[in-house]
Amino acid sequence: MDKLLQQFLAIAEAGSISAATAALHVTQPTLTFNMRKLEENLSVKLFERSSQGMRLTPYGETLYESARLMQRLHDNMLSSIEQQRARNERGISMGSGYSWWTLFIKDMMIAYQRDFPNAPVQVSLGNQLRCMDQLLSGDISLFVAHQIEGLNPVIVAEFIRLSHVYIGLFVREGHPLLGKPRTIAEIEAYPFVTTSPPESRHQRFFDRSWRRTRVETVFDTNGFAFASNSLAACIDYTRSTDGVLRFTHLMAPSFAEQGLLEVKPVEPGRRVPMGIDVLAEQRGEARIEKVIERVAAAASAVLPPIASDL
Repeated sequence: MDKLLQQFLAIAEAGSISAATAALHVTQPTLTFNMRKLEENLSVKLFERSSQGMRLTPYGETLYESARLMQRLHDNMLSSIEQQRARNERGISMGSGYSWWTLFIKDMMIAYQRDFPNAPVQVSLGNQLRCMDQLLSGDISLFVAHQIEGLNPVIVAEFIRLSHVYIGLFVREGHPLLGKPRTIAEIEAYPFVTTSPPESRHQRFFDRSWRRTRVETVFDTNGFAFASNSLAACIDYTRSTDGVLRFTHLMAPSFAEQGLLEVKPVEPGRRVPMGIDVLAEQRGEARIEKVIERVAAAASAVLPPIASDL
């Protein structure tokens, strides 16, 4: 708001120039000069001056009402900008696998919004390849997932390890695989269900040296009977068939409530690192680092510690 109008409002509300000097932190001669300048600019007399102070003229009353409105609009504008800035600085846009959302991300987000009620929160749920696609596109700032092995070196993403997990095998109640530990051959005799359907556009994420090993296996549509990026759909399918759902073993309690039980293999599955993926260029940004700290703290409360041999 214009400085002369701010000083005018202060004098009008204080009733004298001398009383307004304390609020404005300027000298009395400066205020006297500026009010005369304002009157000259408007070509009207704004104050009636007397030994008892300053009284507004009819022109001054008109200016006072308009200036008060301008002050309110100015204050509202500054407040809106500050709220928008705070939302941009504190807002979260991140990705997560289904497991991590259930295990700790959901509670972390609720706690975050209690601390910052005006900050927008956006969470995209999906497998790690989808999340990586969104990270590189700028749709999210980071994501929590299993580590992606064999990344193309042109993808400058940093992986922050939080824990390690086993890939569990889940089936419907009454499934023939239940009851005793099973060999890999026995398990593989049944169709697999996956929440990571292959998408050919994601092949670009992998280094060429991996193309004939892991990549071709990942993108082989003969490796499963049913695939969907919806965990709910995969659970429904597994409950209704002899399919075997591959998923993080930590979800066993949640799956049991939904009618899926874990198959016990003769040999435990390979441990897989999980953690946070973030673009290397964004490390060090205060907003990103604070989110990483919150995710790490929430994860440590529910996940196994990092294995020393990984």
